[in-house]
Order: sequence, then C-alpha cells, then structure tokens
Amino acid sequence: MYISLHMVQPILAIAIGLLILLQPKMAHYLVAIFLIVFGILELAPMI
Repeated sequence: MYISLHMVQPILAIAIGLLILLQPKMAHYLVAIFLIVFGILELAPMI
C-alpha cells in the first residue's frame, strides 16, 4: 500500500498534537489543539 505525503502530514499533525497534550511540561495546549484540528480537517475529505 502506497502512503502519500499528503496523507501522512495530517496523521503526523494529530500525533504531534497528542504528544504535546500528553507532556505536562510542554504545556503548549493551543499549538496541540491547532495541530489536532488541522489534522482532522485535512483527513476528513479522505475518509
């Protein structure tokens, strides 16, 4: 199965956002929420 960069980018954004939320010392919640929302919005047309 071929995975294009266009598909990896939103998944990576969601993963990084979740990692930021899980790290209490890196409390950049706005950045994390933005990345998760961006990833979901980018993935939505593909589903």
